[in-house]
Amino acid sequence: MLLRPFALRLATALLLLGFVAVPVGAADFTDSAQRRVVLPDRIGRVMAANPSAEVLVFALAPDKLAGWTRPLGSMQRPYVPARFANLPVTGRITGPNPTATIDTVRRLRPDLVIDAGMLTPERIALADAIQQQTGVPCILVDDSIQRTPTILRAIGVVLGVADRGNDLATFAEHAIVGLRGRLLIRPADDRPRVYYGRRPDGLETALPGSPAGEDINEAGAINVAAGLGRDARILVSRDQLRGWDPNVIIAEDRSFYDALLRDPLWRNLDAVRYKRIYLAPANPFGWIDDPPGINRLIGLYWLSSVLYPDMSQEDLRSTVRDFYDKFYGMKLTDAQIEGLLRLAEARVGETRRPTGGEPLVGLGAAPPVPIPTGPTYPTATPPGRGGPTPGGTVPNVPPTRLH
Repeated sequence: MLLRPFALRLATALLLLGFVAVPVGAADFTDSAQRRVVLPDRIGRVMAANPSAEVLVFALAPDKLAGWTRPLGSMQRPYVPARFANLPVTGRITGPNPTATIDTVRRLRPDLVIDAGMLTPERIALADAIQQQTGVPCILVDDSIQRTPTILRAIGVVLGVADRGNDLATFAEHAIVGLRGRLLIRPADDRPRVYYGRRPDGLETALPGSPAGEDINEAGAINVAAGLGRDARILVSRDQLRGWDPNVIIAEDRSFYDALLRDPLWRNLDAVRYKRIYLAPANPFGWIDDPPGINRLIGLYWLSSVLYPDMSQEDLRSTVRDFYDKFYGMKLTDAQIEGLLRLAEARVGETRRPTGGEPLVGLGAAPPVPIPTGPTYPTATPPGRGGPTPGGTVPNVPPTRLH
């Protein structure tokens, strides 16, 4: 039986993506969760099940995006082309605090639902329920950073924009492979100890292996919270953060960034004293997470510039301009670029702590960090919390793990 053009394109995409293709009808295939899904021959409108899938569809085929999973804020809108900034809000189906349901899918009647992220039993069950109750196909995509080039190429074919998918995938490969090459010549004991603080108080952090912490892992930094476990976001205490005394602090929220500058509580931290604190850019989507999707690619370039300024080869502003043009269809002005980077780069007066005769605090005792190979995402893990206090002991505190 001869396959129709869409089926041929899809078969190629599935091979690239690592899915198992079965040529039954137009497009019968197995997705990242090993679910067989039949896609229509023509895909015109796509509903994103969560923000990561939203960015994926927006970057590849913005005209096919049915709507945003959450309203765009006033700071985000200037970084999105006007005709897409006004798309309706369809809500998110998966993840914390869902704002859409299966009934939403039934009402909108998209041609396809895409969900991107960690593969969990709950997510798989919901995807099955969407298909069974609405007849709308729903595919699950594992979008870990290492798989980004493959995902872009494959989903580009599925959405009928193969050339664009390949173009974006090439950018992704350069970001990932370029950083990896620099790490190969960077001594393991010369990598910074980094704390990533989320929320206004900065006391939520991402463990290695979690989507929110993947950029930091890929950048080869030592996550100071690594001793608390893997694959989750957790709450920590002020004493734990003071005990870790990181060399670099990245703030997700402006309130935490400002507190690091002004609150006497933090003034003795190594990162504060040596002015190595940075506010992660977040418009229109975060550079570290929020969401943990393909938007994190530009974060790799940014982290390279702030963690290894002596090795950074690209002009960050030119790279940002190119990324926003390619992925978001936005030609940024110089003022917009400065707005993104003003608090994300080394501030005037930053000093580098010497790394020769006086090693960075704690680096000598830190285990060597292997060249990242990209984390794999297991299903849910048991809760856990702990960590060193300033005295070096592990406090007996109840588990506090965020999902």
